Amino acid sequence: MAQVQRMSRLMIKTLRDDPADAETLNHKLLVRAGYVRRTAAGIWSWLPLGKKVLENITRVVREEMDAIGGQEVLLPALLPKEAYEASGRYDEYGDLLFRLKDRKGGDYLLGPTHEEIFTQVVKDMCSSYKDLPVILYQIQTKYRDEARPRAGVLRGREFQMKDSYSFDTTDEGLAEAYQLHRAAYIRIFERLGLDHRIVSAVSGAMGGSASEEFLAPAPAGEDTFVDCPNCDYAANTEAVTFTVTAVADASATGPVEELDTPDTPTIESLAAHLGVPASATLKNLLVKVDGEIVAVGVPGDREVDLGKLGEHLAPAVVELVTAEDFVGRPDLVRGYVGPQGLEKVRYIADPRVAAGTSWITGANKEGKHAKNVVVGRDFEVDEHLDVVVVEAGDPCPKCGTGLQVDRAIEIGHIFQLGRKYADIFSLDVLGQQGKPVRVTMGSYGIGVSRAVAALAEQTADDKGLCWPREIAPADVHVVAAGKALQTELALDVSEKLGAAGLRVLVDDRAGVSPGVKFTDSELIGVPKILVAGRRSAEGVLELKDRRTGEREELTVDEAIARLTDQG
Repeated sequence: MAQVQRMSRLMIKTLRDDPADAETLNHKLLVRAGYVRRTAAGIWSWLPLGKKVLENITRVVREEMDAIGGQEVLLPALLPKEAYEASGRYDEYGDLLFRLKDRKGGDYLLGPTHEEIFTQVVKDMCSSYKDLPVILYQIQTKYRDEARPRAGVLRGREFQMKDSYSFDTTDEGLAEAYQLHRAAYIRIFERLGLDHRIVSAVSGAMGGSASEEFLAPAPAGEDTFVDCPNCDYAANTEAVTFTVTAVADASATGPVEELDTPDTPTIESLAAHLGVPASATLKNLLVKVDGEIVAVGVPGDREVDLGKLGEHLAPAVVELVTAEDFVGRPDLVRGYVGPQGLEKVRYIADPRVAAGTSWITGANKEGKHAKNVVVGRDFEVDEHLDVVVVEAGDPCPKCGTGLQVDRAIEIGHIFQLGRKYADIFSLDVLGQQGKPVRVTMGSYGIGVSRAVAALAEQTADDKGLCWPREIAPADVHVVAAGKALQTELALDVSEKLGAAGLRVLVDDRAGVSPGVKFTDSELIGVPKILVAGRRSAEGVLELKDRRTGEREELTVDEAIARLTDQG
């Protein structure tokens, strides 16, 4: 018999108005419907209904991980810093880490992710190729000190995550484990009812080679991705790369000519002054790479994607220059920098700044620009890197069709880590030939609490939440309109539905108007709503589909049969 949850005994408080600090749909509705409660910035308490949704997602994830041979463990969240110092991530994560000391002065951190610790566990437990392959996973709270926690549970400072790790002796084994996870993730997100895209991604602080993200398209998403309407290409914008274009013919381009351009330190002011499009100008952004000044050149109508630049240059730290960096550098004239006059400065250019192309750019003199500045004739590019912010209409790297750009929530990420962490911790096993073999790893994450937010964003309507049945807090929400006879019928049918194996939420609250109950049922978002209303004396109920709004009147037996069949 499934549980019957009576709202008269349920700790829930619904709200008519959105929280004052809520900007995203999931934040507004999860708070208003009584699923979560804010404890502090980026820290949330999961109330009874919210915990049910969270556990339902966890169940689906666990079932599919077990199906591919995953073994569940639970590692500590409080971790000594030494393992993360060995990998370099104690410094690399920077301010994102929660760091603390114990009473004896020992340094610890709250785990943001667990590659290091899993590697050490396998090193302790596995000594032979016969112990591998193995897939280990956990579903656990992670901690990251976000500078600007926002969007409710979507970007918090603690969050629920499933992280799994594969350990193999061969690259072929790693590739197989990667594909097993990829297929499992597709099944998970399909069961959860999440519209998702699989896109090429960058590995970032995780390291490794092959990397794909699972994204749930939603306006509240912080990730930007592109997909091609003509082929199957899709990628996170930071992973989109364009190749260097063919060498242009600059033989007809005249010599460099200096222009008088007072008060034009920006591309916009320069283009307006000269009456040329911004695309004819060359923008030169100065950054510091591990403290060394580097110039980055892009067409004037494009912006530098600092995240993409950082990924290209990782693990080096990339920062914007400050006013102090110009002191003692007469070759660097703020607002008028040109690559043809830079001294001992590494010059990185976007592929669009190809050999033979001609530009209007800074003349390295106050109030002066230069035209007919040709790549390869008047200056050299040290390295071409795709570093511009991707825009809609940019050519697909695969087929050339104009790309579409959309927002999305990252709900999963899979990596072929290779031997990065095995090398750090000397993770070897005895191979078939009697010699040590270095283990290769994969890392695979799913944002469990993020999936709650993503589903809320994707499925809600103007009335409230609208959960898919697989993860809803109940299968059916029974509403007693208010009179004693209606409440009696609602409780009776709820018990029968529970006996039939359905999860039931019944609104038997006394002193609450029918209008409030109906509004709450739509706000809470259980997929089926069964109302004991005006025809209760005849034993007739109204069944409503929360998603479609379709209604029909049924007897008690018909309603039980209908709902049981749909289960």
